[in-house]
Amino acid sequence: MSRERLYLYDTTLRDGQQTPGVDFSVEDKIAVARMLDEFGLDYVEGGYPGANPTDTEFFGRRQTAAAKFVAFGMTKRVGISASNDPGLAALLQSKADAVCFVAKSSEYQVRVALGCTAEENLEAIRASVEAVRRAGKEAMVDCEHFFDGFKENPGYTLACAKAAYEAGARWVVLCDTNGGTQPSEVRAIVKQVIEAGIPGENLGIHAHDDTGQAVANSLAAVEAGVRQVQGTLNGIGERCGNANLVTVMPTLVLKPAYAERFETGISAERLTGLSRLSRAFDELLNRAPAAQSPYVGQSAFATKAGIHASALAKEPATYEHVPPEAVGNRRRVMVSDQGGKANFLAELARRGIDVPKSDSRLDELIAVVKEREASGYAYEGADASFELLARKVLHGLPEFFGVSGFRCMVERRFDANGQLKTVSEAVVRIEVDGEQKMSVAEGHGPVNALDIALRKDLGRYQDEIADLELADYKVRILNGGTGAITRVLIESFDGTGARWWTVGVSDNIIDASFQALMDSIVYKLMKNREMAGLTAAE
Repeated sequence: MSRERLYLYDTTLRDGQQTPGVDFSVEDKIAVARMLDEFGLDYVEGGYPGANPTDTEFFGRRQTAAAKFVAFGMTKRVGISASNDPGLAALLQSKADAVCFVAKSSEYQVRVALGCTAEENLEAIRASVEAVRRAGKEAMVDCEHFFDGFKENPGYTLACAKAAYEAGARWVVLCDTNGGTQPSEVRAIVKQVIEAGIPGENLGIHAHDDTGQAVANSLAAVEAGVRQVQGTLNGIGERCGNANLVTVMPTLVLKPAYAERFETGISAERLTGLSRLSRAFDELLNRAPAAQSPYVGQSAFATKAGIHASALAKEPATYEHVPPEAVGNRRRVMVSDQGGKANFLAELARRGIDVPKSDSRLDELIAVVKEREASGYAYEGADASFELLARKVLHGLPEFFGVSGFRCMVERRFDANGQLKTVSEAVVRIEVDGEQKMSVAEGHGPVNALDIALRKDLGRYQDEIADLELADYKVRILNGGTGAITRVLIESFDGTGARWWTVGVSDNIIDASFQALMDSIVYKLMKNREMAGLTAAE
């Protein structure tokens, strides 16, 4: 049985840029467009040429090889012909393959937001689509506020969609602009649109996530007949975000309910790069990936309870809805005070640490982990610190350098310009190969100063940590009062792209931070030797 074609449309570079704190440069846009194009998206929407210098420069040339490159903009203004509208001219003159117009399709929105008549809005839709077609580009219309408008005045909302379709729009996209429509409503309204004369093969869905149902609404629309799905990478977008294509894509490709009926431009081979795509995008945004993201999150295929780990060891399908490798993720069996031997053995094996189940050292490791977690450590979120502890208990850990002491000082004082400022300074005393070293550094806060001082001079190891950077720093107070226990988690990364978490616990936040910093450096040095096949002494 032949499968119907579904088209995937990415609006990360336009609607995704509405996310607070997200502001793409031209270079960022070029990089993201290339990632989307290579992954197999059908359409890549790049922004609004003419609206700002960045988008205008970006649309100076075609930015995709396989995907259709889309310019976004408004329909022509009321009272001006299509040929005399400067905004429309910028869209037509861009290097885009297609133009997507945003058009009000709610009678209420037309009256209140546009301030024109219902017929004037319909004429603007028709004239704009016709102008794009005359220019030899593919035309599509995002019918803004479609579902809310349909519930208020279905006759006019349908008239807007029909005006776009009858004028020659390849796609008429039904938008849940405010994000409040429910899946059952989406399903019912899409069916009515098709019954009114617009074929499903010309319909798209654009869903927002204000009720946490953008993905569900997109899938409901597909089930009802639409054949284009719009969304963004990692679900970014204004307010609560857009439909997350990183969740939509594997669902369409891997779940039989969709895979048996539809085909997309995303092959199974390309899908194995999904986790890498999601994380690369987060890296470009300079933010930590969400651990619990479906399919691609660090916790998506993680298990903590011992009974689950035991079952996973026998048959992964007992607790996994798809193989993690299918989306480029991996299985994680977490070690914690809730874990049994199966958790520990699986995690140790993944790290190349071989230990028999009957080995007494394994029992010792489990006891140490549970004792330390009772005092505040959390190894389920600190993979590198767990590996260091495991190697130390099971086989011994090389001592690359020693720290005989450190001191931190925070002082508020006037600078040379008479401005009051707070200065943090740290002094660290280190021994490397029998040689005593003392490093002093200033930083933005005591932890930053301590980090700089600690990494300032490690003797023959200094070049090895040149690419080591801290990505994230998290503090949690575990109990109240003046003697509160503090847990510090630090995420580090290096030039190889590897990332790891380390943990420190103390009633002193600086001491807890220092523990985590030390573990990060030692882990980096140990991994360097594993990759090069060296011993600690080399």
